[in-house]
Amino acid sequence: MIQQNGAALDGVRVLDFSRVLAGPLCTMQLGDLGAEVIKVERPGSGDDTRHWGPPWHGETPDVQSAYFLSVNRNKRSLTLNLSTREGQELARRLAAQSQVVVENFMRGQMAQFGLDYERLKASNPGLVYCSITGFGQTGPYADRPGYDFVIQAMSGLMSITGPIEGPPYKTGVAISDVIAGLFATTAILAALRHSEQTGAGQYIDIALLDTQMAALVNVVSDHLVSGQTPRRYGNQHPNIVPYQTFRASDGEFVIAVGNDGQFAKLCALLDRADLSSDPRFATNPARVHYREALVPEMQAIFAQRTVGEWIEALQAAEIPCGPINDLPTALTDRQVAARGLIHAQDDLRLIASPLKLSETPATVGRLPPRLGEHTHEILRDLLGLADDTIARYRSDGVV
Repeated sequence: MIQQNGAALDGVRVLDFSRVLAGPLCTMQLGDLGAEVIKVERPGSGDDTRHWGPPWHGETPDVQSAYFLSVNRNKRSLTLNLSTREGQELARRLAAQSQVVVENFMRGQMAQFGLDYERLKASNPGLVYCSITGFGQTGPYADRPGYDFVIQAMSGLMSITGPIEGPPYKTGVAISDVIAGLFATTAILAALRHSEQTGAGQYIDIALLDTQMAALVNVVSDHLVSGQTPRRYGNQHPNIVPYQTFRASDGEFVIAVGNDGQFAKLCALLDRADLSSDPRFATNPARVHYREALVPEMQAIFAQRTVGEWIEALQAAEIPCGPINDLPTALTDRQVAARGLIHAQDDLRLIASPLKLSETPATVGRLPPRLGEHTHEILRDLLGLADDTIARYRSDGVV
């Protein structure tokens, strides 16, 4: 096993059968924290996202999709044909030497491979086994395929996203997959601690629908408390005013006033102290009730100066605000640079881990692997297979 000195998850091996986004994001985080991650892929094709381009990085035959690169660093790639008896047996032998298994096949598929939790825990009682699916392992939708876009729609997320009078929108990134991957990571770390303390592993059932609905946090709570159906607010906030975009003379920017003291500062900056003393606007609950009277008053003032002028003035007054950046601008922001959020290695640039641990920092030990790049060394070093045996498996389509 490759050890990363000072890494939080030294000694943890993750056997990763997941593809696309939620599972690979989860296992990449574990890899960033020092776990050894073995990514099991189909011979010849591999993870679906290897083919999701353009854009591409590199030259043929080593070209890689930007999508695949985004969630597959700190992993080794092993090709295994799980439809073969030999491939299944190799996978079981590797699972017996691992602390974590992650998979996102349809419900029941791993059992067909002989790689379900009940089968694997028989030889590895401390195993932490995480399944990620669209709808979970139980319930009437358990056998449905789960796609991020569908989950955004069904969870209620799209119903609160988009213009007030317009249609529902999805977010610009596959956020349901991302959220599921984050929840999966949290659950795995908790289960690992339990396994280390008791010697008993456990099964983790992560569903995109569950995690996306949990991630609606205050919006769900608003409905459960009030009984009212949440509606779209565009770039406004349902519970805080003013917390939205405003138009300056040359574009838009955001203001996020989180308390009455900040609102008073804002009114002073606008030379409208009368607004903060007006009973309709003096407190946040009142401002929420009378937002339609307040916002136009403020918008008329903001339209008189440029975005840059307002940002400078608002920041000087310690009022939360910001420009609306496109991605190239955001990536070149001096704060992003200061936080080291771009990892450059060889000729590849990736977003670095945002996890800042003082004693066991997250690191990039490996760039995203080529398909099957580490098959030979894994089978040789971990399973003790001879070179001629590996060559036979390769010619037979097992690896």
